[in-house]
Amino acid sequence: MTFILSSLQWLTDPAHWQGPDGIPIRLAQHVQLSAESVAIGALIALPIGIGLGHFGRFGNLAINISNVGRAVPSFAILVIAFQLFGLGDAPIILALTALAIPPMVTNSYVALREVDADMKEAARGMGYRELAQLFRVELPLAVPLIMAGIRTSAVQVVATATLAAIVAGGGLGRYIIDGFATQIYTEVFAGALLVALLALTTELVLSALERVLVPRGLRSLKAPASRRATPFKTA
Repeated sequence: MTFILSSLQWLTDPAHWQGPDGIPIRLAQHVQLSAESVAIGALIALPIGIGLGHFGRFGNLAINISNVGRAVPSFAILVIAFQLFGLGDAPIILALTALAIPPMVTNSYVALREVDADMKEAARGMGYRELAQLFRVELPLAVPLIMAGIRTSAVQVVATATLAAIVAGGGLGRYIIDGFATQIYTEVFAGALLVALLALTTELVLSALERVLVPRGLRSLKAPASRRATPFKTA
């Protein structure tokens, strides 16, 4: 209990909220590294997963490749990238992007494959062309599962971005690495707590974004029956 109180005192100390090593600066660095990695990963993974899911070809190959990507430790990628690019953000973003891609590829592919075949047939019967069917029918129905993949990737990236400190990068991982180096374990715990809170916030923000993106009709279908029931008046 005393250790937790000491860590909370470290967090509330005004000295730790100022200067280049202050919490706001480290938090901004962590968010920037994570956001850039997830964005790059999404630009690569989502078109691949959505395209393969829509056409239904080579999907198993893509999923197997993405699963192999999950098996490679991010630390190993970081070390290899460090040897290639040296210090800086490049090796960090490369490692985090590699971590972000597999869940998004898998989820987007599965999401498109699980769209009801009758819905696709109805869209074609209404005269929708290929792209119109994809963007106006399949993607809106696939949003929940696609967003689940994005949420998984984002939370994993936020948690793993602490490795940036190993190659002299910024972010909240600096508190953990520096705390171990100086044996100030209250700083280590405070840094870990900040990372956990940021990961939780990321999950909540993306969950809220998912609710905005999911079509209203689909939200009502997923709601409990008691909420969907419409009361009626009797004479």
